[in-house]
Amino acid sequence: MTLKKQDILKALELITVPGEGQNMVESGAIKNIQVFGDEVEVDITINNPSLQARKKTEVEILKVIHKEVYEKAKIKINIKVDAPVPAANKVNEIKGKPLPGIQNIIAVASGKGGVGKSTVTANLAVTLAKMGFKVGLLDADIYGPSMPIMFDVANEKPLATNVDGKSKMKPVENYGVKMLSIGFFTQPNQAVIWRGPMAAKALNQMIFDAHWGELDFLLLDLPPGTGDIHLSIMQAMPVTGAVIVSTPQEVALADARKGVAMFQQDSINVPVLGIIENMAYFTPEELPNNKYYIFGKEGAKNLAEDLKVPFLGEIPLVQSIREAGDVGRPAAMQTGTAIEAAFEELTKSVVQEVVNRNQSLPPTDAIKITTMAGCSSVKK
Repeated sequence: MTLKKQDILKALELITVPGEGQNMVESGAIKNIQVFGDEVEVDITINNPSLQARKKTEVEILKVIHKEVYEKAKIKINIKVDAPVPAANKVNEIKGKPLPGIQNIIAVASGKGGVGKSTVTANLAVTLAKMGFKVGLLDADIYGPSMPIMFDVANEKPLATNVDGKSKMKPVENYGVKMLSIGFFTQPNQAVIWRGPMAAKALNQMIFDAHWGELDFLLLDLPPGTGDIHLSIMQAMPVTGAVIVSTPQEVALADARKGVAMFQQDSINVPVLGIIENMAYFTPEELPNNKYYIFGKEGAKNLAEDLKVPFLGEIPLVQSIREAGDVGRPAAMQTGTAIEAAFEELTKSVVQEVVNRNQSLPPTDAIKITTMAGCSSVKK
């Protein structure tokens, strides 16, 4: 049987190119058709480089010609991919929507669990509030939210408030810190068993469906590791910088190194403000001049020097820090103590690095510190 080119073209008008609305003939994807008796050769160009798109195109052409023209036709298909080439100077940075009224967003992360990241975040938040800053805290640890306990608000629930005709969540506030956590929406004995997309959706609701108001700092308590939640956060909002918490122990340092590397990837490009060494040493109350380096000595400090990022400070292993977190009153609120002084020095270092970052690097969006209340003594 001798086939006709017009019949082939008419049949190909019934199918579309993957990812395009027009049929193959109208879109210009069909470049050439040659007919030799019952043999057909089709040259087609598509923009989708995936193997799935190539296979789908080939199968659909075979099916439509066999069905509409001749079921025993011998068909050869030559597929060429003409994918658009990205601009050479285009940087694939993850950026998010700016949050009105929030000046600086600080992610507090750790490569490993159990290094005291949430405890450090809680004490940074209350210290910033004591210094006169307007502070918010988003507990982004979806699977292990601990901030409601640390701020003694485990039984509280965010209320709804009307903002410009829209219903928004009003963060729970205590000790001068506004806070949202998935822990407010679950029972104490209820496990959060969610896949990544569900967790990301919950986070986006706490970020964009909340009325944070005017904030100098929004602290993000991220879960351990380098995974889906971290990427969701950095895609959702423009993070000013990241702080990494680690103990001096080699096992923790190995994961902290990965945490720094995640933020420094070209596709993420979030400035690392520095590394905090938690549980740096233990000093017994009865021997105040003794220091016992239970988890190793200056491991996080050496890591910071090795990675060429700032070392923000060290926090000792003190029983009252743990006790204060358990009863819902962060230890940095204990006035006139060595713990308060340690967290004040640490917080000043963090604020100074934020100032340095905003002066030396282009902002993710318009990110500036507009007040330095309580930080006049900050020195580099």
